[in-house]
Amino acid sequence: MINTHLLQATFDKITHYLSAQQDGSQEVVNYQTPASLSSIVDFSIPKEGVDHEAFNGLVDQYLTYAVKTGNPQFFNQLYAGFNLPGFLGEVLTAATNTSMYTYEVAPVATMIEKEMIALMNRYTGYTDGDGIFLSGGSNANLVAMFSARNRLVPDSRFHGIKGDIKLSAFVNEQAHYSFETAANLMGLGSKSVIKVKADADGRMIPEELFKEMSDSISRGETPFFVAVTCATTLLGAYDPIEEIVDIAKEFKAWVHADGSFGGSLLLSQKHRHLMRSIEKTDSIAWNPHKLMNIPLVCSVLLVKDHETLYRNLTDLNTDYIFHENDMAEDLGKKAIQCGRRVDAVKLWLAWKYYGLDGYEKRIDHLIEMAEYAEEKVKKHPSLELMTDRQSFTVCFRYKGDYQGDVNKLNLTIREQLRISGRSLVNYGYLNGNLVIRWVVANAGIQKSDIDLFFVNFNQTTEEVLSLQ
Repeated sequence: MINTHLLQATFDKITHYLSAQQDGSQEVVNYQTPASLSSIVDFSIPKEGVDHEAFNGLVDQYLTYAVKTGNPQFFNQLYAGFNLPGFLGEVLTAATNTSMYTYEVAPVATMIEKEMIALMNRYTGYTDGDGIFLSGGSNANLVAMFSARNRLVPDSRFHGIKGDIKLSAFVNEQAHYSFETAANLMGLGSKSVIKVKADADGRMIPEELFKEMSDSISRGETPFFVAVTCATTLLGAYDPIEEIVDIAKEFKAWVHADGSFGGSLLLSQKHRHLMRSIEKTDSIAWNPHKLMNIPLVCSVLLVKDHETLYRNLTDLNTDYIFHENDMAEDLGKKAIQCGRRVDAVKLWLAWKYYGLDGYEKRIDHLIEMAEYAEEKVKKHPSLELMTDRQSFTVCFRYKGDYQGDVNKLNLTIREQLRISGRSLVNYGYLNGNLVIRWVVANAGIQKSDIDLFFVNFNQTTEEVLSLQ
């Protein structure tokens, strides 16, 4: 039987945790080294199970030392914030505990996933499209590349790629590393992914793509796949889709849009121009767990051709799973996974809760907050904007009149800020320069939260400089 007292006690703790991180009364992280964390939490599994009091203690410890990604001072990743209907959808999914391979075991979830795919395809302009929920943007990029190979060489599903065929793929030099991983997994080798030069704003240069694809042919290779990035990980840059599609189609290559980070911009009439001509691509990866604040993981691959995903798989001689006894689609027949989580329900409930207009306002608000942060950097005499903001990301650094190693200084500032727990922000390198990458993905962020971040950053900077 279910221990309702334990269940209630755990949910009470979770409710308190969520409330505290929302009002900012908690630090973003109670920082501990791995050694100190191991001395606090007993990670070993005992021979006999723990009692309820000890169990509650474990829940307390986990919540105490977990990073508070819903805290308004969490600007570290491409996901952030707390989404109540999405959270409740996650609970509902876990409570019903089913898999997405057949209508028989997931009737409501199947209908919900089909509706979400249809809705998202209306935003992309894929009038005869399809799609599937899967385990992340990296997986979406893999299945897109897999689909491109199968379109070009259909027999490769059964016999693999013959030795005299050398396929080549093309991505922005600042694209996500998952494309190289995908090529590796497909047996093409990571070196078959050619990185195309980007401009100073991080956008792929179309002329460079044409040159690289032409050079590839001259080497006896077959260009089969081009990825446009819709918001790069560091700069939030959007590749010029229309120009890239025109070039790729000259070579009869598949065009995939990696919108894992920035695909949700399609929800905004005001800003979706950054993804102009998305309907001309063959597929798109879109992660609602990022800018739509859906609990991790919630990731979708959309395809322009309704038959694409079915053509990917070999014959499914699995009468122990798939039965022809319902007038309904078994989604497992188009997924490379067999067991697959129900991730569509939390998206569906959140979209129902906020509505189409509500989500558009949330995306617009994120851009407004990014604009505000950019202005804060520009107006501060000691902060340097490293590149113009393009979407949700602001890249800057402390410069002032510091005469030493600026990269080392900014890394120290960032690490001290992280360890303090006051704010959490990430960093990366741009042309050899370490930049602080501030990204807004939490739709609950207000200007006062951004003001506090810069107060914390500047205070930490003063503390670090005082020790130089």
